[in-house]
Amino acid sequence: MSSLPGGFLCVRVLRGIDLVSCDAKGSDPYVVLSLDGQKLKTSVMKKTVNPLWNEDLTLAVMDASAPIKLEVFDKDTFSKDDMMGDAEFDVEALAQIVQMDLEDIRSGTVVRTVRPGGTGSCLADESHIIWDKGHVVQDLLLRLRNVDSGVIHLQLRWVATPPEAD
Repeated sequence: MSSLPGGFLCVRVLRGIDLVSCDAKGSDPYVVLSLDGQKLKTSVMKKTVNPLWNEDLTLAVMDASAPIKLEVFDKDTFSKDDMMGDAEFDVEALAQIVQMDLEDIRSGTVVRTVRPGGTGSCLADESHIIWDKGHVVQDLLLRLRNVDSGVIHLQLRWVATPPEAD
């Protein structure tokens, strides 16, 4: 178990790229993030396979190695929503950087690069962890599993909670 300083993970769901079309008129996709009993979802984007969400979802993370599950669904009015793919990611690399003292580093500096690889990795491309205006930020492109195509673009940002006063 990887410990984290107090805070929350802000996941900005930016966009979907080349998602699977589930209906004749296109899909109505939305994203669901799940971690340790928490379940958050974006709004539904109508009739598109390249949605732009740009929505923030905030998760409490206790264990940086715990996988965060991402699922994409097509909203259906009269039947069960169709699965449009899924992916998993963790924040271990981000957590390691959060614990470093970065105050003297210039904003915009790439602190670490995470490369795709390993069994079950959903990373579609290199992922840079950047020190940006006092925050540790990581951009991720996640290739969706169990479908023919689809990538979800996320931006992760650790939001530290101030230490409690005695």
